[in-house]
Amino acid sequence: MSTPPTVSSTLTRPLWRDYLELCKPNVVALMILTTLVGMFLAIDGMVPPIIIVAGNLGIALCAGSAAVINHVVDKRIDTLMQRTKNRPVAQGRISDVQALLFSTILGVVGMGVLFAFVNAITAWLTFGALIGYAIIYTCVLKRATPQNIVIGGLAGAAPPLLGWTAVTGEIHGHALLLVLIIFAWTPPHFWALAVARHEDYAKAEIPMLPVTHGDRYTRLHILLYTLVMIAVTLLPFATHMFGPLYLLGALVLGAGFLYWSIETVREKNPNAPMETFRYSIIYLFALFIIMLADHYIYPQYGEQSWYNPPAGQQLILKNDS
Repeated sequence: MSTPPTVSSTLTRPLWRDYLELCKPNVVALMILTTLVGMFLAIDGMVPPIIIVAGNLGIALCAGSAAVINHVVDKRIDTLMQRTKNRPVAQGRISDVQALLFSTILGVVGMGVLFAFVNAITAWLTFGALIGYAIIYTCVLKRATPQNIVIGGLAGAAPPLLGWTAVTGEIHGHALLLVLIIFAWTPPHFWALAVARHEDYAKAEIPMLPVTHGDRYTRLHILLYTLVMIAVTLLPFATHMFGPLYLLGALVLGAGFLYWSIETVREKNPNAPMETFRYSIIYLFALFIIMLADHYIYPQYGEQSWYNPPAGQQLILKNDS
């Protein structure tokens, strides 16, 4: 008696899962967390429900649109890398035309939601981040320079600013500090993955730092950028944006990041680069949750920061003018 042929799991996979994978949902979920925290940090009270829903929906759709373009542009690269070879466009389960049409729909709907229910400044900043990631980083920087992730990281650092402007309609110094934190976090986060996947990037001829300058050079720069990142995360406390809970959280989480960075430099643990990458995701998630907790436990810090002087000082400044 013959055994019936096994149907490939790829052929039986629901199509909606492929379209969902195109949007890089795990990456978008972390982005939306920082967007949501940016919203709540912008004001003392409750964020209007329409802003929470429409703001995060519009930003998520636009982020998904940019991710889909990344799949199409990187199709050849993805087929060469172990980590990405089974992606829907790389495997031909979704064609380039279908993916680009899907990206267009996501982008148009996302921008429409932001313009209709949030505000224009958030919509335009979101569009700028989309272009920054999908075009400037993916199409140009990724193939042009080993500093691709440093320069291109600015687009990925925008979400907390988008959340802030969605609520207030203005660009605030505190929001820019949140952007700076993610901007400083991005290089050690991605370079740790690049070290762990060095052979993949070399095979795909992507000039990531380990490919152009070697693993040891990259490991050292992971450590140096981690130190820069820790210093940057202290700025919100130094400027009285947050209180002691945030300071404690930033120091403890930073110590964990520093530990894994040092382990990566020591080259004793072959799993250290990937562990650093995994920890970096937990780090950013936890840091933003602590920001939110501190904001409500110590509201006076945000009210009387360097950017928002106490009411009496504000009056003096107005009289002087």
